[in-house]
Amino acid sequence: WRDIKTYNDHAFIVSEAAGHGMQVFDLTQLLLPIDENDMPKEFIETAHYDGFGNAHNIVINEDTGFAYAVGTSTYLGGLHIVNIQNPTVPVLAGGVSSDGYTHDAQCVVYDGPDLTYKGKGKEICFNYNEDTLTIVDVTSKTSPVELGRVGYSGAAYTHQGWLTDDGRHVIVNDEVDESARRASNTKTHVFNVENLNVPTYVGFHLGRTKARDHNLYIKGNLVFETNYQAGLQVLQIDDLTTTPSFTQVAHFDIYPDENSNGYNGAWSNYPYFPSGSVIVSGIEQGLYVLRTSNNYGIGSSSPTQPPIPDSTKSPSEQPTDAPTIPTTPFQTQSPTHSPTSAPAPPSDPPTKFPTSPPTPLPTTNCENITKARDCRAAAACTWNRRGKSCS
Repeated sequence: WRDIKTYNDHAFIVSEAAGHGMQVFDLTQLLLPIDENDMPKEFIETAHYDGFGNAHNIVINEDTGFAYAVGTSTYLGGLHIVNIQNPTVPVLAGGVSSDGYTHDAQCVVYDGPDLTYKGKGKEICFNYNEDTLTIVDVTSKTSPVELGRVGYSGAAYTHQGWLTDDGRHVIVNDEVDESARRASNTKTHVFNVENLNVPTYVGFHLGRTKARDHNLYIKGNLVFETNYQAGLQVLQIDDLTTTPSFTQVAHFDIYPDENSNGYNGAWSNYPYFPSGSVIVSGIEQGLYVLRTSNNYGIGSSSPTQPPIPDSTKSPSEQPTDAPTIPTTPFQTQSPTHSPTSAPAPPSDPPTKFPTSPPTPLPTTNCENITKARDCRAAAACTWNRRGKSCS
């Protein structure tokens, strides 16, 4: 599969395919006229970076002009840092290997509540490292410093997360805890990061379905979760201090046939368009462009669509509206600071995301298991993240 992020009118493309490297493509080429006799038009990459071969994902901090490839074969799978301030001349800047493999990350110029780092131009990465949230100061690309690291009970695959707007909390999805029977329904985890050196686990919220969760993003007090078979779930943040409390205020199901923990349906989303539209990418379905007519029902007195039953919520907390597909086209907008990932063609399932949940493996074969998910699903097996081995 591939992941694409954008910076300064260029797309940066990585893949889990061996030897792929990072492709750079000048998006302004798409604005040039094309003779109809030349269609379909085949483009070639504008530039190429071969400092790594395969990568699971790429993260870009648009405020600094640095890209962070994760899940490569370099730096034990940790952050591989590339200077892309000149997009067509990417240059290796450094890397992070102190905590092994990183599956995804969010890197920001820190402006949160921790006064040790606030207002000093510090670039901080919040890394999702399979079983921990790991915080790293990457201001010095050649000498990054791990600030804090925290796990949680029942971790199966700490997949991805996002900072709240006030920088006090990180909301995280664990992609495998639903299938590993460590969660009855979709489980959303909350961490307090007011002290970057001592992050703490606050607790979790259980969703309305049994679907596994994938990518989530935060806009204001709303969390936009892309939860595979359950589609887009929009949660309102009520309280994150001691016991996390959310209210589901909207949903849009792109895989209506089922709401189990399979690897089908919604892959990612992007809620940051000035128009208020949200796009959702589906593994089998393609791209959806959604909008809501009532601000996700916040402040409305009664629902306008039948809600999904929820034993943990009172009737007053049911969603009031689900986004709808626009009947008129929207003007194309370019991403700002929070990208979304397009799925690979459905004919070939993504490398790291099989079409069925991992099958528990015999304990006697632990040493033969090569993937973290399979290792954790196997009875009595333990995954060594730093050594990337199962025992």
